[in-house]
Parts: sequence; structure tokens; C-alpha cells
Amino acid sequence: MSVLGAYALVLALIGLVQRPLRGKTWMAALAAGAGAMSAQNDSFWGMAGFALLALWFGFWALPWGEENWRARFGFVSVVATVAFLALWPTLDNMTGGRMMCPRWVEDRIEARLVAGLDLRGGLRLVYTVDVAEAVKDKRNAFYEDMRRELAKLYAGHAGDDAPTEETLAQLREAVELNAPRLRSDTITLSINEGHDASKIDARFRNLFKPDMELVKLEGKGQFEFTILEAAESAIRETAVAQAREIVLRRIDSMGLREASVSTRDEDIIIEVPGENEESFDEIRDIISQTARLEFKLLDDESPFFSQLSESTDPESLPEGLSFEQERAPLGLDAKEEEISGVVAYARMGKKDNETIQQTYERLRDWAATVDVPQDREIGFEVERNIVDEATMEEAETGYRTHLLKARADITGDMITDAAAGANNDPNGFGGWSVNLRFSDKGGNIFGRITGENINRRFAIVLDGKVESTPNIRGAITGGSSQITMGSSDPQVQLRDAKKLELVLKSGALPAPISPSNEQRIGASLGKDSIRLGVEGAAAGGVLVLLFMILYYRRGGLIADVSVLMNLFLQLAILAGFGASMTLPGIAGLALTLGMSVDANVLINERIREELRDGRSARAAVELGYSKALSAIIDGQLTTLISGVVLFQYGTGPIKGFAVTLIVGVLCSIFSGVVVSRVLFDLWVRGAGKNAKISLG
Repeated sequence: MSVLGAYALVLALIGLVQRPLRGKTWMAALAAGAGAMSAQNDSFWGMAGFALLALWFGFWALPWGEENWRARFGFVSVVATVAFLALWPTLDNMTGGRMMCPRWVEDRIEARLVAGLDLRGGLRLVYTVDVAEAVKDKRNAFYEDMRRELAKLYAGHAGDDAPTEETLAQLREAVELNAPRLRSDTITLSINEGHDASKIDARFRNLFKPDMELVKLEGKGQFEFTILEAAESAIRETAVAQAREIVLRRIDSMGLREASVSTRDEDIIIEVPGENEESFDEIRDIISQTARLEFKLLDDESPFFSQLSESTDPESLPEGLSFEQERAPLGLDAKEEEISGVVAYARMGKKDNETIQQTYERLRDWAATVDVPQDREIGFEVERNIVDEATMEEAETGYRTHLLKARADITGDMITDAAAGANNDPNGFGGWSVNLRFSDKGGNIFGRITGENINRRFAIVLDGKVESTPNIRGAITGGSSQITMGSSDPQVQLRDAKKLELVLKSGALPAPISPSNEQRIGASLGKDSIRLGVEGAAAGGVLVLLFMILYYRRGGLIADVSVLMNLFLQLAILAGFGASMTLPGIAGLALTLGMSVDANVLINERIREELRDGRSARAAVELGYSKALSAIIDGQLTTLISGVVLFQYGTGPIKGFAVTLIVGVLCSIFSGVVVSRVLFDLWVRGAGKNAKISLG
């Protein structure tokens, strides 16, 4: 920081003294100052970028040589330095530490180039996105919007806030609005007798027209809305794309930068090179969490489970299912004193020969057969009992139910931050929890909901399962909350808190994903095959470089430097993408290395023609580059089109080859036209007016 600050001061003073250099030196001083500020804020790429910009402007301002050449040379130097920085950690890895990349730099450069599955082996996981659930979520969002609009028409609701329970009760007297369980794209609407069905007019329908259509009109007051096929396709595509980005963020947060994530139809494919079983287990665990967080109020005042227990024949219940009772808070009375009552719930005990997940699935399957009241749903919470008082070791003994209000008052998209930390609640028992920070909207809603429901229970639902049901003791303002971990074991709490922090920070998946395939892949190529492939690619490149020197002499040497620069830039860009280097990718590099000399051949031949016509060395170089440019662009464009087609329709190794081909073409144009031009200009201008060019 101090070096950049001093450099900025020196440049500013030079600009004051030397008026002709003032523009460039002051721009360099501003860039150096910005670099110093970036260093102060620990922004590595900001510091590096501004520092290089300052050096470029400083070199450009030097009263030496031609201005255009200084500008081009400075630009090439900046590009080469950025490429080196991007490749530095990778080069340090590949050379066994001989490149000596400082830890401070390595920690701040995320770019890595690693060996792919065919070279190292590893794990391939395939997860399928439940796009039907994404469509259902969208339908449910339309349902909430439609219910709010109906409340305005039939129950006197005003504003854009969600209707209150009293308003919804009044609305149910006028209309029946349903989101069928088995038809995830449909909403049915029925206007009860004595109420005006003409209010469902063109204006109301147009509110949902871009995404939903009225597909059936069975009779007066009977409506059915269905999501349009085009809107459903867009929802599916968006769900897969969002799921890929979130999975990638989760993997990056784990520090596994060498892993690659791609999509195919509704599948997400994760490839992790290496043999680290611990990383593989952690990836499976983290990815499988949808991280869909919701806060829902419990309806403890409903006699639903009490009536169900009285009306159900015990002989018809699944094995292990029973109805239990507990005392729960039921709000405040007229004098604002806390009241409570006995609440019934269903419990499914865990069998000795089953997992806790199987217990959950049995309880869930039974609950699916129960007719739940409108705007209510059944939540499921795991039950734990301590089995060892000394170690606080506990066991999961079953699952229980809660009757929840179906509407989620707070959702995960209203959370701006999550952090695991020690539980400092004076009424708690220590341990670990996850502290949440809400957005302004979420904080306001949370404060209002908690203020209106004091001495009632609030369910925190993660991925469809109730994590906890804390009692609301008062209005919670300030835009923050806390999720306590269910386990009594501090080590388990810490582990669960860290995982929950990671998945909440990376975002909730737009739909659940399920594993559909898993493969442990050994290196598909033996060491001998890898060695021969690399040696073949290297030999081909060396032969190309030797040919250019033998045929074009010093002009060939310039071509070789630009070709090596091309290779260096390709590797840096691939490292920036976090690419995995496969054998087809190495073949692509070798191919672009050979093809990149085409531009130099065209330029050298054009310069030869101009020299034969009697042009001076400087004029021949100027005209040679000018006349060869269109042919270079045309030739590289055809290769670029081929690479784009291969990338679009290829998979796996073919796509890897296409990426290296496309990057190689773009780098070839830069190195062939810009880098070699800088070197030719340095040659002819350094030799003076009578300079002669050796082109074989």
C-alpha cells in the first residue's frame, strides 16, 4: 500500500512539473491511489488491477520511442502479468512449490487448473431436479396472489399485505379456493351461492393471464386456472439453472474449487477429481439439503388431531402410530394474560429394523391420507431422547406431527445473512445455534407477526421438516432471529450449525434434488497413456516452433514468442474458469498451438511481399500487418464457429475440447496480431532507418 501511495505522489508531482505529460501521469497517479485504497481494503484483484494500470499509464507517459508502440507494449505487459498471477498458484502446485507462490497471494486467487477425471479419477454424482415441485411452488405463489385479490373483492381487504385470519374466514364464506394436491399446475375457484360471480371479470383474469389461463368454465361461479405450457417450461429451465448455480456456490464454499458442475436436461452433474473420501461424503451431505427455510404459525387451537383420534379405529392405524397429548401455549386472553391448553398430536415410533428416514416416510404417507382443514398442513418433527446422561448422547426415537398454517409468513428469500455461533440465550442451555439476519421487508413482517401472536408457537421449517417450535414471548424486532439446533450434543450442534450456515448462505434450491446416479471413476487413462499423450502434444508443439525458426529465422523467433504467449494466455483463462484439464483438452491446446502460427505465416509472407516490392522495413511491417488482418480474422472465425457448435451439442470430453479450442482461437488472434506486432516494431525501430528484416 505504501509503495503504491508513494508511486502515486511521485507521478502527481511529475504531472505538475511536466505539462505535456500531465494527462497520462495524473491518470497513472489516480490508478496508483485506487490501488493503494484497494490494498487497504484487502481487495487483491483491485490492488493488482489498479497497480498494473498505473504502470501502463506511467510507461505510456515516458518520452521514449513512439507513443503508439509504448501503449501497445504496456498493454501486452499488463495482460501477461495478469495471466501470470492467475496461473501462479497452479504453477506452484505443478512444480512442487518451486514457483514459491506466497500463501497470501494463493489465498486470494481462486483461479485453479486441475487434472480432470480421465487423468486423476474421482467421483461423479448425478442429481435430478424435481421440476414438478418448482411448478407447484409457482402455482402456490399464484394461489396466494389470487387469494389476496379475492379478499379485496369479497372480504373488504385492502393493501398488498397478506389477509388476516379473520379476513380469510370471511372470504371462505364467499368462495372456495383450492390448490389440488395431485395437480400441481392448477387452481380451482368456486363462488358460493348468494355471492356475485361477475366480480371474476376480465380485469381479475388479466392479473394472471401472462402465466395462467382459464381452461374450463363448468358453470356459473365455477373456474379453473392452469399454468400455461410456455410458462411451465420457463419455470423448469429456470429451476435447473438456479439449482446448478446454488450447488456450485455450495461446493465453492467448501473450498473444492477443482470440482465441476454442469447440467443435462433436468440433471445436475458434479465431478470431483481426486480420492478424498471425506470431501466426497461432505459433498453428498451438503448438496442433498434443499435449504428451504420457512417460518409458520402453529394452529394449536384447532381440535383437528383430537377429533381424528376419536374418529379413527385404532386397528386401522399403521404400526407404531399413536395419538399423544401435550400442553401448549394458546395466546393471551382479554386481560392479556397467558393461557394454555392440551393439544393432541400424532406420533410414529421408530422400529428397531428401520432408519429414522423410513419412520418419517411412514408417518408422511399416513398423513397424506388424512383430510386436512383448508389453509392448514401437517408438519413433521423428529423426536430425540438422551440415552447416556454422562456424554449427553441421544438417539432419534421417532417423528411427531404439528398442525401448521399453510401460509409461510417468513421465507428463506427474506434472509440476508446466516452465521453459526454460540447460543447465548439466558433461558437456554448453551450449545450452538444459527443467527439469522432478515431483509427490511422480512424484519418488518417478523416483528408484526410475533407481536400479534404472543404466547403462541412459531414453527421453523427446514426442507419440509420442523426444526423447532419456539414459544413467542414478545415482538421480535430488529430484523434478526435464531435457530437452535435440535441435538443436545454440542459437537453435533456445531456440525449441524455449520452445515446450515453454509446452505443458507448459498441460498435455497428452487426445487428438491435427488441422487439418480453415482460413479467412482478411476483414471481412465493409465500413466503410460497420459505420459505418451503429453509427450506427443509437446513434441508436436516443439516441431512447429523449430520449423518457424528454420524457415523464417528471426521472424520465426518472433512468431514462436507470440505462440508461447498464446499458450500461456490459454492456460490462464482456463484456470480462471476453474477448468479441469483432460486429455482431450491437452489435445485441443496442441491443436491451437499449431494453428496459431497460421496468423504469423500470413503476416511474414505479406511482409516478404512488401520487401520484394522495395518497401523499407518499417513500411513493410506496417503494410504486412494491415493486409494480413482480414485474412487472419476470416481464417480464425471458421474455427471459432466449429468450436461453438461442438460446445453447444457436445458433452463431456467433447465439450472440454471445444472450450480449449474457442479460447485458443481468441488468444491466437491477440498474440498473432498484437504481441508479434509489438516485437516486430521493437526490432525495426531499434535498428534505425536502415533496419533490415531477416525472414529466411
